[in-house]
Amino acid sequence: MTDLLVRKHAPDAAGVVIEVTPQSAGWDHVGFKVVALAAGQTATGGEAGREACLVVLSGTAHIAAGGQIFAGLGGRASVFEDQAPGAVYAPGGVAWTVTATTAVELAVCTAPATGAGTPREIAADAMSREVRGSGTNTRHVRNILPETEPAESLLVVEVITPGGSWSSYPPHKHDTAAAGEETALEETYYHRLNPPQGFAFQRVYTDDRSLDETMAVEDGDVVMVPRGYHPVGAPHGYDLYYLNVMAGPKRQWIFRNDPAHDWIVRKAPA
Repeated sequence: MTDLLVRKHAPDAAGVVIEVTPQSAGWDHVGFKVVALAAGQTATGGEAGREACLVVLSGTAHIAAGGQIFAGLGGRASVFEDQAPGAVYAPGGVAWTVTATTAVELAVCTAPATGAGTPREIAADAMSREVRGSGTNTRHVRNILPETEPAESLLVVEVITPGGSWSSYPPHKHDTAAAGEETALEETYYHRLNPPQGFAFQRVYTDDRSLDETMAVEDGDVVMVPRGYHPVGAPHGYDLYYLNVMAGPKRQWIFRNDPAHDWIVRKAPA
């Protein structure tokens, strides 16, 4: 099994089913975990020097952060339901508690921060939606915490790729700081499949192929993208959801397509 692929496991005592830390990933910025909670159970957190975006992927929960209470967040039955998730932004060092009122799948996305800002609910109407690509390159995007919304490091987005389609495609990368041309961002992909017995493929590779891994991902897996291009393919019959968490030295998403495949989207000369 590749070092870039992290498999889910049975819930531990805190309900954690999968986790990536900067230490386990061998990088500097992105932290990510998923917590499964039964109704009435709680999850707590809040680290000095790290902000958090708490995403109620499914189910309903109350979230307390920095003395504020955000009640009844979420509500969708699964990540494949066409509804925004519940989400709260907690600045660095702010303690938070999530209390499930139904069964809840909670994503905890973290990155370095000084503690600027205040806790807030990320409203559904602030999560812009878009359709990218066409044909078998179609995917449906919901921007949970884009660079246009306040945060220090985090960028969080969810995507549904219909079965038989490709995503993060043409292959693109964001691993080099080049002003106005590309930003350096670490990234995690949290994959879900519908129906859940399905699978998808993700490749992570660099121009010189010093990194070149292709992984069969299953429902609940995480793929880490420390660098390189990272396309995803969803087989016929299985819709693919993924939650992306990105962070790096500059909070801006500027990517570069693989030159070998850029022709797919490049416009013909007038």
